[in-house]
Amino acid sequence: MKRCCALFLALSLLILPVYAAGSTVSASSAILMDGESGRVLYEKNAGERRPIASITKLMTALVALDLHPDLTSVVKVKQEWTGAEGSSMYLKPGEELTLEALLYGLLLSSGNDAALAIAGYCAGDVESFVAQMNKKAAQLGMNDTHFANPNGLDDPQHYSTAADMAILARAVLEREELRIIASTRSISIAGRSLTNHNKLLWRYEGCTGLKTGYTDEAGRTLVSSARRDGQELIAVTLNAPNDWADHAALFDYGFSTYPRTLVAEAGEWTDIPVTGSLCRFTRVSTVSDFYYPLAQGETVERTVDLPRQVEAPVLAGFPAGRVTFTLERNEIAQLPLLYQTGAVNNVAPLRWWQRLFG
Repeated sequence: MKRCCALFLALSLLILPVYAAGSTVSASSAILMDGESGRVLYEKNAGERRPIASITKLMTALVALDLHPDLTSVVKVKQEWTGAEGSSMYLKPGEELTLEALLYGLLLSSGNDAALAIAGYCAGDVESFVAQMNKKAAQLGMNDTHFANPNGLDDPQHYSTAADMAILARAVLEREELRIIASTRSISIAGRSLTNHNKLLWRYEGCTGLKTGYTDEAGRTLVSSARRDGQELIAVTLNAPNDWADHAALFDYGFSTYPRTLVAEAGEWTDIPVTGSLCRFTRVSTVSDFYYPLAQGETVERTVDLPRQVEAPVLAGFPAGRVTFTLERNEIAQLPLLYQTGAVNNVAPLRWWQRLFG
């Protein structure tokens, strides 16, 4: 890594597909996000508050894991958790099953009864659990979201946005337990055969989840993710009559137009002069790769912040500075720069009598 203030990545121009105009997306609201960086690659009314139906259950699952991470714990089903309106995993009063089984029923069969059971078991009662859902939304920065129940049934105080649901999807994908459940096509568990409602798991190569939803008021809602060549994208559509096609087209657009691009490599280095040491220089280097989704024609600038020289002692592995990456004058990331080699203080050589008597 050369000690220059900025380095530009020169990329040739590409005409973006017509999808960028949004004219062919059936959804009232939609967003496409790069899962690793959080960069928004496409949006249509992404900040508009709308009912979200059963994609709510992604938050239900996330909060359940926060409150009760032991998925092997056994839950005894209470009467008030059964017979819920809408989709169900058909829980019976007094039945005992693991929290893991309930999560499969929640995310594959979209069981509204599973949502009530999870909420009641993990927080003591449904109202307390919903409070935790709203607390988690605030922590994640989902500023246009409010939950009124754990299952997504229509309620004037139950809403979110495509943008907020993409934030939630990133958080869910960080939890390996939920990633495994949401990507499961079918499973036999707790005496039931459950099949995932997410048809993209069969229809789109590389699909990794996540959750479907529908109510009369919300229409068809869908949060999905897909991986290709080390890149994972997240798509959200709200009120989308043709959601399967919307998501497939959005993924194709994202993967082809904004590929995961190596911007900086681990081990890029430069030398800094050292004073007060027999070592004249110390080496500074990056410690990790940095990837970012970039379209052709986009330019990334890097600015290196390092001292012109350092005074000994210098300890290897300690922070030396940082490199900041910007795209269109917006900061997109910072990477630490660490001393790769150390440098000790100068020590005056001992005189002969010091060596003899010391």
